[in-house]
Amino acid sequence: MNPPPVAAITPQAAMLARVHATAFAPLHRWDAPAMQALVDMPGVFTLLAPQGRGDSAGFIMARTVFDEAEILTFAVDPAWRRQGIGRDLLARCVRSVAQGGATSLFLEVAQDNAPALALYRGAGFAQVGLRRDYYPDGTDACVMQLTI
Repeated sequence: MNPPPVAAITPQAAMLARVHATAFAPLHRWDAPAMQALVDMPGVFTLLAPQGRGDSAGFIMARTVFDEAEILTFAVDPAWRRQGIGRDLLARCVRSVAQGGATSLFLEVAQDNAPALALYRGAGFAQVGLRRDYYPDGTDACVMQLTI
């Protein structure tokens, strides 16, 4: 049996991987093939924070299945942080999934990522679970939910 064909890496997936690499430690980075696999999944959408020159200062990637949505990954280039980009992307994502019929939005975030936790709590997310040793470095993940 032959392995499934590998999808060609689009310029968008390559750009998402570049931004992700600026925002995450090496063990947490997703490469271009991983981004392409997500982009190609049914129900997945990506919102960008344009930077100019065809690049992005950040993005949020989510998927909706029936009445639930999940943020798959969310990254803002450190050079562009503290300018409201993350807050804007998150608000746009909430609006988008609500328009698509979702009544809940979930995410996982590293328990030691205080800035992200503050952003999510400020947007109305509440912790609904904990996943021990979720990340490759052994960090726990807080499972958070926003009821829309």
